[in-house]
This record gives sequence, C-alpha cells and structure tokens, in this order.
Amino acid sequence: MNVGLINKENDMKYLIVGLGNIGDEYDGTRHNIGFRVVDALAKSAGMQFEDKRYGFVGTMRVKNQMLVLLKPSTYMNASGDAVRYWMNKENIPLENILIVVDDLALPFGKLRLKPSGSEAGHNGLRSITQQLGTQQYARLRFGIGNDYPRGGQVDFVLGRFGAEDLAAMDERVGIACETIKAFALSGIDFAMNNYNKK
Repeated sequence: MNVGLINKENDMKYLIVGLGNIGDEYDGTRHNIGFRVVDALAKSAGMQFEDKRYGFVGTMRVKNQMLVLLKPSTYMNASGDAVRYWMNKENIPLENILIVVDDLALPFGKLRLKPSGSEAGHNGLRSITQQLGTQQYARLRFGIGNDYPRGGQVDFVLGRFGAEDLAAMDERVGIACETIKAFALSGIDFAMNNYNKK
C-alpha cells in the first residue's frame, strides 16, 4: 500500500455542506434547497447518508478528490456547530469548505459561487461565520426568488416551490452539482468563471 498516496488524498478532502432544516414539515421548502442539492450530488454517486453527530454525513469521490457531504441536523440557526465539528473531525482546511445556501436576492435557479461574503441576513450563514470566526469561506448561493408581499418573507422561505420552479428544478440542481465538482477538481476561480453565468 502506498502510504504517500493516502496522505496526498487526505490533503484533497472537501466539506460540502447543504443548509436546511430537518423534519417533514421543512422537506422540500425553499429554505432547504441546500439539502436538495447535496441529496442530488449523493444520488449521482450512489452514496447513502448516515445519521451522525450534528448531521447526516457521507463521503463520495470525484476523480482523485474526496467529498464529505454534510446536511446539518442542528436546524438552520445552529448550522455552524455542525460545520465546525466536521471540519475539525475530518481535518479539512477552510479553503476546502463550500456551503450551499438559498438566496432571496437571486431569481429562481440562478447560481452564484463566491469565495467569501456577508451573511445577507441568512441565519445559517450567520451561525457558520460565528463558529468559524471568519466570513472567508466559499458559498454557492442558489436563487429562490423573492415573490412575496411585504412582511411575507418567512412564509415564502418556509414555503414550497411552485410548479414553474419545480419544472426547472432538476436542471438547475444538476448545474449546482457540476459547480461543486468543478470547485473540488479545478478550484474556485475556474468554477466561478465557468458556472456563475449558467
């Protein structure tokens, strides 16, 4: 067995975190788009999640890279607990973390990969920033639109997608999965340049 090869592969480990809330009442909601994306990524690799500490976790390979997929079971407001725990447990550097998150500021299905940024009022990102002590972590924002009346943000975010969005869902989620793979294989600059316009 080539020990050097194993060490090299350990250096190429990525933590891919889909944000969402556990429980049937949240399943399929706009706020859970992060769960939906990592579920699709796992399915493409025939990977099963296991119920572990702070979340549902599994690993998959993309060529020579190892992806640790995480769906926090802490609820959105404490997502940072799960991210920090699994980052430390798997010894994954900050630059190899990617958070998949819903974004009200983008039209449905629009994707924006960024190396850092503000929380933009998102409780999951706020928790992660607090726990990691920095905003310098990559995030893939998945647009959910903002077609709601004044004061209706919470109901909209915790509501389910309409028929028009669902019709385009598989294609947009598929592109999100390709973006994640490009992030792991070719780096964030390549992934941003090739997928932020799709």
